[in-house]
Amino acid sequence: MFIERDINSHKKVGSIEVVAGSMFSGKTEELIRRLKRAKIAKQKIEIYKPIIDVRYSEKEVVSHDENSIRSTPIENSANILLLTGDVDVIGIDEAQFFDKGLIEVVVKLANMGIRVIIAGLDMDFKGAPFGPIPGLMAIADHVTKVHAICVRCGSIAQFSHRMSTKEQVVLLGEKDIYEPLCRSCYNNANQV
Repeated sequence: MFIERDINSHKKVGSIEVVAGSMFSGKTEELIRRLKRAKIAKQKIEIYKPIIDVRYSEKEVVSHDENSIRSTPIENSANILLLTGDVDVIGIDEAQFFDKGLIEVVVKLANMGIRVIIAGLDMDFKGAPFGPIPGLMAIADHVTKVHAICVRCGSIAQFSHRMSTKEQVVLLGEKDIYEPLCRSCYNNANQV
């Protein structure tokens, strides 16, 4: 007996992917790569970034290598649910700057059958877990940890060393304020 199945009735299965690491490790580059591949596959995508991230562009997610993709700047994670339409894939850049509610938002999106790709710093400049990233890594289906190269010794770098004496956790900057360091060079740089 042949059972006829409607191909379009198949329920979409969502997922959560996190790309995390230090500054200058290629997180945004990987996010853009995955989103561009989804576009090639004719999937509908939306990209969000924190409204405070205006380093390269107000309306685009831009990597350090100057690759870019159009995005929607938002103030808080709840806005993602309000703005998301009929999409297959959602990209979220600089997720460490969002509130902890992002975890619940991402789970809802994945449960709705949406593939969610998140990029963000896993640690702040003090080496502490940063914002919602640790929680997102815990609930993710896939985690990719990327590394930079230590600018002092050439080893694998996992720390974002701040060269400024400013103490606030959120301080937007580039190579003028931050440098990627390995554990040994990071510890040496932070000795008093």
